[in-house]
Amino acid sequence: MFDIQSFYEASSVEDAIDALVRNPNAEIISGGTDVLIRVREGKDAGKSLVSIHNIKELKGVSLLENGDIQIGAGTAFSHITNDPIIQRYIPMLGEAVDTVGGPQIRNMGTIGGNICNGATSADSASTMWTLEADLVLEGPEGRRTVPIDKFYTGPGQTVRERTEVCRCFLIHKESYEGWYGQYIKYGKRRAMEIATLGCAVRVKLSEDKKTIEDVRLGYGVAGPTPLRCKKAEEVLKGSSINDRDAIIQFAKTALTEVNPRSSWRASREFRLQLIEELAKRGLVAAVKKAGGEICA
Repeated sequence: MFDIQSFYEASSVEDAIDALVRNPNAEIISGGTDVLIRVREGKDAGKSLVSIHNIKELKGVSLLENGDIQIGAGTAFSHITNDPIIQRYIPMLGEAVDTVGGPQIRNMGTIGGNICNGATSADSASTMWTLEADLVLEGPEGRRTVPIDKFYTGPGQTVRERTEVCRCFLIHKESYEGWYGQYIKYGKRRAMEIATLGCAVRVKLSEDKKTIEDVRLGYGVAGPTPLRCKKAEEVLKGSSINDRDAIIQFAKTALTEVNPRSSWRASREFRLQLIEELAKRGLVAAVKKAGGEICA
């Protein structure tokens, strides 16, 4: 049995917000793959839960008229992986969320929950940072849009207010058109594992596929929140895809922008080694996906 005070099934986003406002002890639940674990562990015991799991307006992926991609916060991981829009334009995101848990978790867990729980180990987070995603939040005061790099405030903490519902994520056309990427998750086993480190690399190559015009490098579990290494990115911009010195410097510069900790899953020193190595491996994979012939 779960120690909860009450459970309310919201019929719409507005209904959910109203329920959260009425009950100061209430919090949102969708797939429940994170919330119910916290309740079982006693961290959120005695809470009232407002379910947004069956609100249709929070589900699905769509291509907007301006070319932006909208992903409903209530969209399950498995639906994202198999969505034709995701597969065509941002397959990297589908591949990243396909590393979450097992099939049951991926069928129930949602991208909104994965991001909004604030965990640095969230498999979608580093990819969403490299996609420069925006979150659309709605609360009693109306809607607001928050860039993902302004969303996290600390370990497990975000700017989302308790009475706000995450409606969707927006991936802007300029952040996916011409870009290719790779997400690498390192764990002690190949499945059902929380990331020891997650690395996301996206590249945009020149027309002749020989120069890195732009690059983005994101990490999970490399600091208290997901992060991006913009100094490392600047090192590599404009370099030949086979400039080994630039690639080595790219990976080493990333080490100056991270702050991993030691935990029972890995030491700080081991995570630093992973940060440097996965930057190079992720870059090579991304360049190959972009059509570049990289010698590495």
